[in-house]
Parts: sequence; structure tokens; C-alpha cells
Amino acid sequence: MHTQVTKKSRILTLSAVAALTIGLAGCGSTTGERATSGAGVGAAVGAGTAAATGGSIGGGAVLGAGAGAAAGALTDEDDINLE
Repeated sequence: MHTQVTKKSRILTLSAVAALTIGLAGCGSTTGERATSGAGVGAAVGAGTAAATGGSIGGGAVLGAGAGAAAGALTDEDDINLE
């Protein structure tokens, strides 16, 4: 039972992290700015998620930075407009 609850909370946490990373990766006017902001947000969220779920904080930061940078680089300025 405990293992099942832990898996569900991890999946929920990782889903929220993915949504936040993709949403905030769109900050910036150029592809480079979006990739950079996405990497920063992704690293912070990845490290926080790893800490909350008992994983490697450094590994979470690296994976989050990579995912955030990719999401930022793949978005267009018109895809996500926070203004």
C-alpha cells in the first residue's frame, strides 16, 4: 500500500513539474532566451522534485534543465504569450 501511494504521488509531482516547465519555458523573445529561461526553471523544478521524492538532487537538476531547455527551444514566441 505504501509503495502504491508513493508511486502515485511521484507521478502526480512529475506531471505538475512537466506542466510548469513547459509553461514557463516560453518566457523570452528569442529561441536562446526561451531555452535559457527554460533551463533555469527546469533545473530548479527538477532539483525540487528530486528532493521531494527522495531522488538525486543533482540528477534532477540536470534532467530538469535539459527538459526545460528543450521545451524553451521548441516553443515559438507566439505559442506562449504571458502578456
